Amino acid sequence: MTTGPGTAEAAVSCIGVEYAFGATRALDRFDLEVGPGEVFGLLGPNGAGKTTAIRAITTLLPVRPGMIRVLGHDCAREPMAVRRQLGYVPQQLSADAAITGRENVELFARVYDVRRRERAARVAEALAAVDLTEAADRLAGTYSGGMVRRLELAQALVSAPRLLILDEPTIGLDPIARDSVWDRIHQVRTAAGMTVLVTTHYMEEADEHCDRIGLMHRGRVRAVGTPDELRAGLARAGGRLPSLEDVFRHYAGSGLGDAAGEGGEFRDVRRTRTTASRVG
Repeated sequence: MTTGPGTAEAAVSCIGVEYAFGATRALDRFDLEVGPGEVFGLLGPNGAGKTTAIRAITTLLPVRPGMIRVLGHDCAREPMAVRRQLGYVPQQLSADAAITGRENVELFARVYDVRRRERAARVAEALAAVDLTEAADRLAGTYSGGMVRRLELAQALVSAPRLLILDEPTIGLDPIARDSVWDRIHQVRTAAGMTVLVTTHYMEEADEHCDRIGLMHRGRVRAVGTPDELRAGLARAGGRLPSLEDVFRHYAGSGLGDAAGEGGEFRDVRRTRTTASRVG
């Protein structure tokens, strides 16, 4: 397994990317490289620019100054080619409670333009991958929070993506449900050889599940490394080994109240809390 860039073409490469919402600069010469096959965690406080970066990588926001390449494709020039390589689970709920789990995944198979003759098999495979086969024909509105998140993972997996992007995938879930979601992520990643790019506010999740971590603050990545490398980089002679939370506070602990992108945060907080309350 590759756990860093340099041995093959990067799964994600961002160079000098900038994006602003009015006078607020959400991405400020943003650089990022995610190696093929790794689980990469993008961490930072609210307003650091994480979700803006994810939206730019998924082609949902136009690239301004700078360049983004995904699996060899330029996001500005080849957006459809990029989208065909992606599976994306956003913070906001993407499952429809009024239809069954199977129908939810079938809908995404059509959205991702999975060939008609392959859809039934792909849907069944995606549901099986997240252990929802038995519950597939129940209304999604009857699912628990963990099951909803696994259903959304199945929606993202139905197109057999090479890159899986997860924006706060376990938000609002209890520890058991969070473990269940991560178990499925790792199983599918191992079986398919996917690259996974994930944002999370849970330090213990990043520490346990990510091969490498990028710490964002004010629209830039301030530090990159494995969890052990980041801790070692902050350690002082004769002192205790810092926790990943200590590292997070070191790079993002100042000015949390007016971080880049803060101008749109009220709306984002409302959406996030709505999501958490509905899946929790």
